[in-house]
Amino acid sequence: MGAITLKDVAERAGVSRSAVSRTFTDGASVSETMRRKVLKAAVDLGYAPNALASSLTTGRTRLIGLVSNNFHNPIFLEVFDLFTRGLQDRGLRPLLVNLTDETDPESTLRMLRQYSVDGVIVASSTLTPEFSQAFRQAKMPVVHSFGRQSSSPQVHVVGIDNVECGRIAARELLARGYKRVAFMGGPVTATSTQDRYEGFISELSLHPSIEVSHSFAEQYSFDAGRKEMLRLLQNAPAQAYFCGDDVLSIGALSALGETGLRVPEDVGIIGLNDMEMAGWESIALTTIRQPIQQIISSSIELIVAMLEEPDRYPEARLFPSYVVERKTLRPRLDVQSPDVES
Repeated sequence: MGAITLKDVAERAGVSRSAVSRTFTDGASVSETMRRKVLKAAVDLGYAPNALASSLTTGRTRLIGLVSNNFHNPIFLEVFDLFTRGLQDRGLRPLLVNLTDETDPESTLRMLRQYSVDGVIVASSTLTPEFSQAFRQAKMPVVHSFGRQSSSPQVHVVGIDNVECGRIAARELLARGYKRVAFMGGPVTATSTQDRYEGFISELSLHPSIEVSHSFAEQYSFDAGRKEMLRLLQNAPAQAYFCGDDVLSIGALSALGETGLRVPEDVGIIGLNDMEMAGWESIALTTIRQPIQQIISSSIELIVAMLEEPDRYPEARLFPSYVVERKTLRPRLDVQSPDVES
C-alpha cells in the first residue's frame, strides 16, 4: 500500500480535502466537530501531515537555523541537546549549522535562505555581535545565545555578563590568599575571552601587590588548554589560574598532573561554565556556573515570540553566575584556620 494522502483522509472522514488541510494548519478556522472527525480518520489510517507541503500552504517552514562554531568543546553536546529538544517541543525543527573556523556570516546567510528558515539562533560565546546583526539586516528573526552583553543590543542577546565573571574569578582568588595569579583564556579573538580577561584584570588592578600575568590558548578545547599549560610550565607557574572555560581548565589539569604538580596544593585552578564533566569525582573542578538551561529556554522563548512579532525590539537577557566549590582551589581565608600558609 502506498503512502496515505490527504485525499484518503478526506474520503475516510467524509469531508473535503480543504477541511483536512485546515485541520492540520495552525490557526486555520475549523469547527471542533470537523476537527475531531478528521483527526479520527487520520489516526485510523496512520496519516501524518507532510511538513513540506504544509509550508507551501502556510509560508512557514518551522525550521530554525541553529548556528555554532565550537564543536571542539564538549559543553556544546549539552547545549545542542537542550536546544534541539526545546525547539522540537515547540513544534519547531532545528537545522544545525557548523561554523568551525568561519567568521563571515554571508555564506551561512545564503544557505539558511535556501532552506527558508523561519528564524536563526546563533549559539556562540565567541562570535561578534556583528555576526548576528547580519541576519537581522537580512530581515531574519535572530537571537544570539551566549552572546556579548550590551546595554543597547542590536539583536536579542541571552547569556551572562562575562566581564563580571572575570571579576568573580579574581575576587575568588584574592579571597583564598593567592599572590601570583594568571588568566589563561581561550582564543584572543573571542569576545568571551576578551570580556573575561577585562573583568579579571580590572578587578586585580585594585590590588597592586598582586602579581598578574595572562596568556591565550588557540581555542576552547582540552588539547589547547593542555598545550598552553605545558608551555607555561616551562617557567615558574603562577599560584592559581583562571582558565576562562571548563574544558581549558581540564586540559590544564592534565598538564599539571603530567608534570607532577598537585592541585590545589601547588597550583589552583578555577574554570567557567560548570559543564557536567567538571563535577566528575576525578576532576572536581571549582568553577563559575553559567545557567545553560535558563539561557536556552529564554532563547527559545524569544525566537518563538519573534515568529509572531518579527520587529520586536531587541533586548539583552542576562543571568547571574556564581562559584561552584569543588576541589581545585585551596580554602578561602575567611573559612580556614589562621595558620594556613598564604
